[in-house]
Amino acid sequence: MAILSGGLDPLLGRALGTADLRYRVLANNVANAETPGFKASRVEFEALLQQAQAAGTDPLTVTPAVVQDTGLSLTPDGNNVDIDAQMAALAANQLWYDALSRSLGDQIGRLRAAISEGRR
Repeated sequence: MAILSGGLDPLLGRALGTADLRYRVLANNVANAETPGFKASRVEFEALLQQAQAAGTDPLTVTPAVVQDTGLSLTPDGNNVDIDAQMAALAANQLWYDALSRSLGDQIGRLRAAISEGRR
């Protein structure tokens, strides 16, 4: 990831924000797994980034979208939350967030090194 204008990669910040949003959406889905008529939601981001790249537009203009899943209900009361799928998505999101956090830490480390070397 490139360091832009002497700062941190803004797309990395957008991705971290998306991971946070995705966590909140998934947690809401899990919390409402027993709520009659509740429809699960999901966060779309990666596909939107790919579309922006294919169209040649600036990826920094891409914002995550929360989309409600109107698919088939899993229970007779109209709830469509698959708790196993939600928990798997939470685990995957945690791994993604951890990787992004490590990348951000690496960028900060490089900036610190550049600042320290500049003082000598």
